[in-house]
Amino acid sequence: MFFYYRIIIIFWLVTVPALAAAAADNVCFDCHKKEAFSGKIVHEPLAKGQCSPCHNPHVAHFKGLLEKEGAELCYSCHTKQQESFKQGMVHQPVRSGNCLVCHEAHASDRNGLLKEQLSATCFTCHEKMPQKFKYTHSPFAQGQCYSCHRPHQSVYGQLLNDEPDRVCLSCHKYEDLLKGHVNYPEPPQGCLSCHNPHGSERKGMVRNVLHAPFAQGCKECHEQGGKRGSTQSCLRCHEAVAAGMLARHSHLTGKEENKCVACHSPHAGDEKNLLKGSQLHVCRSCHADTIARYEDKLYRHPEVKAGICTSCHEIHGSNKLAMLRGDGNAICTRCHETQGKFTHPVGEKVMDIRTGQMVTCISCHVAMGSDFKYELIYSGLKDLCIQCHKRY
Repeated sequence: MFFYYRIIIIFWLVTVPALAAAAADNVCFDCHKKEAFSGKIVHEPLAKGQCSPCHNPHVAHFKGLLEKEGAELCYSCHTKQQESFKQGMVHQPVRSGNCLVCHEAHASDRNGLLKEQLSATCFTCHEKMPQKFKYTHSPFAQGQCYSCHRPHQSVYGQLLNDEPDRVCLSCHKYEDLLKGHVNYPEPPQGCLSCHNPHGSERKGMVRNVLHAPFAQGCKECHEQGGKRGSTQSCLRCHEAVAAGMLARHSHLTGKEENKCVACHSPHAGDEKNLLKGSQLHVCRSCHADTIARYEDKLYRHPEVKAGICTSCHEIHGSNKLAMLRGDGNAICTRCHETQGKFTHPVGEKVMDIRTGQMVTCISCHVAMGSDFKYELIYSGLKDLCIQCHKRY
């Protein structure tokens, strides 16, 4: 008899919630207008008339009576994506779990439940990028960002589908490139060192700012005997850079033969410094692990969030650790002028008992990012102070 009642109880526990959920799904549209949840593409659970996989019909901890919040809810079904989206370079909204920045939750007239046309969705965040050029790359003009980029994650920089040159060659035949580069001193490669992949004011989408020797021809850099294309060939003109590159900590340790072209294009760029991309993009090409470690922290210095590394770091080299522009006080007090005058003592007369070095702003703050307010390295309530002020 006990076994019989046990079977009934188990059946009740399994069946009743399922029936309740099904009943809830059937009555949802008594209040919620069904046409508001319709479109060319309908989210699969909704298409099956199932609201309860995402919503609790009675009470929940999250707005909209959602069972879970953000990407955690999406990943309860999209488990394969959850694993793949952790690999390589991950798009910021995906990293932050903000699926609904790009996607509709219920229905859309666009594939992938996109909120808007793909390019319009991209421009909601990438608002500073020009949408038109005098000469515009055809896929970009047609809003086909996915021709070159992946929307969620990629093992390649800039969320590209493949290595940059291979992306170009997926549409452009190499034979045609040879015809367009007559008298080019080497086989065409490194397309992005001359061309902007979105568009330009120059014919052929050549980037707007030309390196002076490149504008005059190729001989200045490509016919210098043993120094052909080397770091030394760059320093012949850019002598002021040499001092920085010979500092104790410098970028002279770049991986390529010519250390300059690790960051700069030798041919053309979008701004006068001929960087290969934004500061953040260039720095990330080597410092990906460091940037990834901090980019999702709750509190980050405004200039770090804006991807401006050079406010604190020297570009080419410095005798300060981490190529800083000064010690931990000198850098911060350029903007925070009152710091150290009424706050915790800092400077040469105040020693950090943990390191034996003088106390500076960065003894307690980490501008790159922290989960504690004011970019503190520990909670300012107690944990930070007891690092030095221990009770005995």
